Amino acid sequence: MNNLKTALSFLLPVLLSGCSFYSASAPVAEYYYLNPDKDLSAIGRVAIVELDNDSSYPQISADVTEMLFQALQKKQIFGLTVVRQNAPAWRSLQVDLNSRYTLAELFAIRKTLKCDAVLIGTVTEYQPYPHMSIGLRLKLVNLADGQLLWALEQIWDTADKTTEHRIKNYFQREMRAGFAPLREQLVVVSPLRFVKFVVYEVSETLRHKR
Repeated sequence: MNNLKTALSFLLPVLLSGCSFYSASAPVAEYYYLNPDKDLSAIGRVAIVELDNDSSYPQISADVTEMLFQALQKKQIFGLTVVRQNAPAWRSLQVDLNSRYTLAELFAIRKTLKCDAVLIGTVTEYQPYPHMSIGLRLKLVNLADGQLLWALEQIWDTADKTTEHRIKNYFQREMRAGFAPLREQLVVVSPLRFVKFVVYEVSETLRHKR
């Protein structure tokens, strides 16, 4: 219930503005927003800024960022660049990931990072044991006008039956027949494999067709 409240609080401004969001009927991540008036394939290049980290595991944000980059590359929707938070170009901008950008800031980000949109966000929580869970808050912002193109907020927990079911579906689709049961077990014991499953679900929301 707390997960649902968190997701809805994040998406409430979107709902109040009259935009739509996709719900648990989707076969992937459950709470995300996709701008119905924008064509993501029309974006030239997206800069993925290394995620902020609210967890107590410093390495997880870098791992999630890299795996997210790889998952989105496979979709071939737009060009991609990863920008580390300690990169001189990003640090020179001195912008707050959690704030709304002014037109001057949007122009500066676009010029400095040489991109048309920026994907930013936070690892809101992470727990590798006794059962794995991870929370992500992400958004894709158009640097031409500051409009929100896509957003997602969710917590994945391997103790949750719905997540367990989606892991099974993931390996049925992605892995060779006969190896799925073993691979499913690896997801719930291997943090990196679990993150790979999570970023797969995230990337699938960007492919959704209405």
